[in-house]
Amino acid sequence: MTMSAEIETRLRAAFAPRELIVENESHRHAGHAGDDGSGESHFRVMIRSDALGALSRVNRHRAIHKALGPEITGRIHALAIDAGG
Repeated sequence: MTMSAEIETRLRAAFAPRELIVENESHRHAGHAGDDGSGESHFRVMIRSDALGALSRVNRHRAIHKALGPEITGRIHALAIDAGG
């Protein structure tokens, strides 16, 4: 399973989002810090879920990181998050 698919699976299970886009942006960072050559180091997530609606921006990010767990966050270099309720 690709990292994008793993991220999507975990976020769907945790937040039942109305809208979710997981974009692998690793190709934009080739040769930069954090590029491990795997092609799966930099990601962007746009998520809209009622489960995140009452949380502050910081707590939304924390909840997303918790849902992904160290198995995913420990294997990627960067995760840009656009989260809303």
